[in-house]
Amino acid sequence: MADRSGIFAGDSPFEIAQRWLREAKVVEPNDANAIALSTVDAHGLPNARMVLLKEIEGDAFVFYTNYDSAKAREIATSGKAAFVMHWKSLRRQIRVRGLVTKEDGALADAYYASRSLPSRLGAWASYQSQPLKSRASLMAEVAKVTASKGINPKRPDFWGGYRIAPLEIEFWADGEFRLHDRFRWSREAVENAWEIQRLSP
Repeated sequence: MADRSGIFAGDSPFEIAQRWLREAKVVEPNDANAIALSTVDAHGLPNARMVLLKEIEGDAFVFYTNYDSAKAREIATSGKAAFVMHWKSLRRQIRVRGLVTKEDGALADAYYASRSLPSRLGAWASYQSQPLKSRASLMAEVAKVTASKGINPKRPDFWGGYRIAPLEIEFWADGEFRLHDRFRWSREAVENAWEIQRLSP
């Protein structure tokens, strides 16, 4: 067992991640839950973009998006994704790699219903990642959707969540003279026990 203590202490990587995120929300000025999500296209070319992580569960990380987006199409092909959360104010980061499944049931419905009305309507109006003629055409689509869907639109079938079940989680904290502290939790399959290793900076 790696010699973990202080901010790295804990019996579950998800509990550590939840704690770090709570601490980040106190000091980060904007979007402490932002992650740089990476996927790979059919040609093996990587893609990265910022999305908002909406939940750290007891066994997975959850975010929401359009199922027709580039990220969703790439996830559908590979079933895998990676992300990094970086908090400059805390000088910490979490790196995750794992397997991805859809969350398109009651939890997705509940999260969609919790969003502001403009955000819910925007989900209907945007053909995410598709070419757009102009900003004016997007706003015209928003107006059309607003007129047709009303003030309580249901979640679109093409919009929902993804759950990342990690095979690897790394916790990183800045160290003096760039002698950083790094601990990697890894497992061969999601049903396996975690192996924890301290890594060189």
